[in-house]
Amino acid sequence: MILPVTEFVDRNSDWKKRLSRYTRRAQHNMEARIEGKLVRMVGLTMEAVGCQAAVGAQCLVVNPNGSQVEAEVVGFSGEKLFLMPTGSLAGLVPNARVIPTGRTYQAPVGDQLLGRVIDGAGRPLDDKGRLHADDYVPIYGSTINPLTRQAIKEPLDVGVRAINAILPVGRGQRMGLFAGSGVGKSVLLGMMTRFTEADVIVVGLIGERGREVKDFIDNILGEEGLERSVVVAAPADSPPVMRLHGAAMSTAIAESFRAKGKNVLLLMDSLTRYAQAQREIALAIGEPPATRGYPPSVFARIPQLVERAGNGAVGEGSITAFYTVLAEGDDQQDPVADAARAILDGHIVLSRQLAESGHFPSIDIEGSISRVMPEITEKNQQQNAQRFRQLISSYQQNRDLISVGAYSRGSDPQVDEAIAMNPQLMKFLKQGMDEAVSYKESLGYLEQIIGMR
Repeated sequence: MILPVTEFVDRNSDWKKRLSRYTRRAQHNMEARIEGKLVRMVGLTMEAVGCQAAVGAQCLVVNPNGSQVEAEVVGFSGEKLFLMPTGSLAGLVPNARVIPTGRTYQAPVGDQLLGRVIDGAGRPLDDKGRLHADDYVPIYGSTINPLTRQAIKEPLDVGVRAINAILPVGRGQRMGLFAGSGVGKSVLLGMMTRFTEADVIVVGLIGERGREVKDFIDNILGEEGLERSVVVAAPADSPPVMRLHGAAMSTAIAESFRAKGKNVLLLMDSLTRYAQAQREIALAIGEPPATRGYPPSVFARIPQLVERAGNGAVGEGSITAFYTVLAEGDDQQDPVADAARAILDGHIVLSRQLAESGHFPSIDIEGSISRVMPEITEKNQQQNAQRFRQLISSYQQNRDLISVGAYSRGSDPQVDEAIAMNPQLMKFLKQGMDEAVSYKESLGYLEQIIGMR
């Protein structure tokens, strides 16, 4: 006779004991997976055993004295988890408890963020009190089907004459500002922040000097600009994980406003510091370097971040993004600069030679391009811009001969014209930091100069 399972268990206390032991063992194993211990630390990399957590998950490292260090899971190998801190490591001891929280990092969103300055963890850095958010969303968002995106069809007035007329930016375009250090990237970003027509401005100050954060907010952005802006600051002394979070959080906040149908201007300074933060993490957990010390994951991270910007689906708004790219040693073939140039919709190169001669903004017209110009401009503007480039190029190619007086007037009609018009061309490219030039005015001035020939 075969008894039902329940009746069989009831009649056999031995089976009850076995089931009880099995249940206790399973519960113990589950608890062991929840809490682990810190077994090794090299540099900023912590290794934990005895717990399980997904990559990107938040963990707490608890010292015997009760102090806590927040960390993120950045990788694993066998039974080991690799953690990177999001704050100070002072006070950590061997065998500290590691407790996965079961949460991932999220970004606060909502209109209450306007006028606020926050860090890479979403905590307020200003003195305006507690941050009240409408909601919280994952900082790494989700990908957009490229077939559902709206096309870039209309120009965006950024208030800078040279960009409006020669390198026009479309609403929803992603542009890069390429330059070495101290050439005026941040100042040009500030001009576009004040002058660009946008509903919301999101500024990500990633890996830059701490002094520049306050300077950008007080002197470049100003009170009027801050009212319609959200600033996310993760300066150079922040852990590499926080610098990654700062860039991802800036983009997540911009995405939330785009979903509401708003036109957002996203300014990120800089994409290079973002790549360097990922390099620090990747090398620390053992990823082999590839190009000039940058591991392959760096070049996977850049498009993942940049592709989140742009136009949304029908009914949504847009994110027009400007990313500064630091060309180390003024090398435009720097690996990060080269990768960014390939993925962005255009690039504006700033020249150190022009900057040192007092020419501002120091835009190198020959080395810059806007890839959406044919879709957002009229034929007349395209022809005038092309003619402007030809004249600038003719003068620069013969600059040495002209400077030493070796060029004979009449040798080349185009060079003769370039010499005659060079003062007007240079004047067109110069602009004061507090001077705003509308899109219409920029086109009128370009038409006037080219019509002088």
